[in-house]
Amino acid sequence: MIAVNNIEKSFGKTAVLKGISAEFEQGKTNLIIGQSGSGKTVFLKCILGLHRVTAGEIIYNKVPLSSMEEEEQSLLRQDMGMVFQGSALFDSMTVEENVMFPMQMFTQAPEDEIRERANIAIDRVNLVDANHKLPAEISGGMKKRVAIARAIVMNPSYLFCDEPNSGLDPKTAILIDNLIQEITQEYQITTVINTHDMNSVMEIGEKIIFLKEGYKAWEGTNKDIFKTDNEAVTDFVYSSELFKKVRKVYLEESH
Repeated sequence: MIAVNNIEKSFGKTAVLKGISAEFEQGKTNLIIGQSGSGKTVFLKCILGLHRVTAGEIIYNKVPLSSMEEEEQSLLRQDMGMVFQGSALFDSMTVEENVMFPMQMFTQAPEDEIRERANIAIDRVNLVDANHKLPAEISGGMKKRVAIARAIVMNPSYLFCDEPNSGLDPKTAILIDNLIQEITQEYQITTVINTHDMNSVMEIGEKIIFLKEGYKAWEGTNKDIFKTDNEAVTDFVYSSELFKKVRKVYLEESH
């Protein structure tokens, strides 16, 4: 679990995060949503330790990030998997080599063990006959699967996803959402997803943090979001025609 206690982040005189507190639960898909400029990317980077907070505390399993020695922080980073918005695969490496890369960088495991672990991860994300292909030879959805395989190859306790559905068609996006949720539950990972995709909110939003102008404006589940009267949330989510239709069906079925 990750706890965020009253964190603030400013760049010069500009306050970007303003006293946010939240908990990201193990074994659940925790989503951060909000409009562009709401602070969600800075929030994610603070949780990752890429930005030092101006005030407040980030706590990993009851240990404050600020109190960790450099070696502890290094071990923590090795316990994190990251799926980047653009997948961030190495163009000159095959699928298998991309997935092997974290273990080659951070472990002393023998090559055959690394390759075996990579293939287990590749199989888990349902990639077939792609091991020896280059990123340019596979689809956008397959690239995301490779990125997820690379993120989980070291069996991380924490998985961070930055706009994992960016650039994907709706059908593929749903498949990626479901895959992330399955892996989260199967391995009991604490997963944090930064997204603007309302389909993701409806599909896998087991816990949702909604940011507005640097504040936490709302918190709940994908079921709660259908019932909320929070004006900031409704203004944001009702811009999605699909959400309006799904919410109408949900409310009708609830009565």
